[in-house]
Formats: sequence, structure tokens, C-alpha cells
Amino acid sequence: MGEENPIKPYLHHAKYYETDQMGIIHHSNYIRWMEEARMDAMSQFGISYRSMEEGGIISPVVSVSCQYKGMVHFDDTVQIQVRVVKYNGVRLDLEYEMTDSITGELRTSGTSTHCFLDQGGRVISLKRDCPEIDARFRRMTGCQYVS
Repeated sequence: MGEENPIKPYLHHAKYYETDQMGIIHHSNYIRWMEEARMDAMSQFGISYRSMEEGGIISPVVSVSCQYKGMVHFDDTVQIQVRVVKYNGVRLDLEYEMTDSITGELRTSGTSTHCFLDQGGRVISLKRDCPEIDARFRRMTGCQYVS
């Protein structure tokens, strides 16, 4: 995630209920945090997922991966940096880096891929079908289109 990123980091304060029996954050929560960070990143560019859904557009997760590098404990705060890897109006690929907000140490990295569907479940192109939303996603990439 070296180049200039137009997306501001998202902060998550680890909750007690997110821990497992060993006192560390349960692995399933990192995927939830990625979702929180994605929604936050979209809102930074005026993209409301609720408005998209009300307009008949959904963006399901096509794939997700997470690599655990270090432990997060209750009461830790992680900074989650989201970066758009690919966006072409039909597909959105994101990378996530979760770092300790105090030490800056990498705790977790991950990726997610999303597509855009209409209410009938058919793949759509935001570039063609919703140019105003497409323009906002393009601003998230920091450039026009990433193929």
C-alpha cells in the first residue's frame, strides 16, 4: 500500500465480546472489521450502501481472505487502511491493512472482491447504469479506471 491513497484509515476499538477463550480477538471478527472499514471508505466518497440498495443495487462479496500476522487483544485499537486495487464498474477489489494504532505494527492483512448486481441478481456495470455512483467509486481509486 505504498502509493498515495485517497481513503482515510478507519479506527476500530476491540471489544471484550470479540475475544475468544484465549483472550485474543476471534478470527471471524477481522472480516467484520473489513466490512466496517469498507462501508466507512465508501461513505468518505458519498457512497451510501443503503441508498445503493434502495436504488436496486447490491454489492455482494465474491471472495474474501485474511492473513493473521499478530494478535489483537481486548481494548486495543486498530487502524484499518483500505485501498482499492481494482475497479472497473463491474468489479471492486480491495486490500486491507490492520495495524496497531499505537505501535503501527501490522496485525492483519486481507482482501475482498465485490461485484454489482441488480435486484434480479444480474451483474450490472455502474459505469453504464449508474454513472454518478461510478464516478464516486473512481474517486476512491485515486485515478480513473484500474483494469
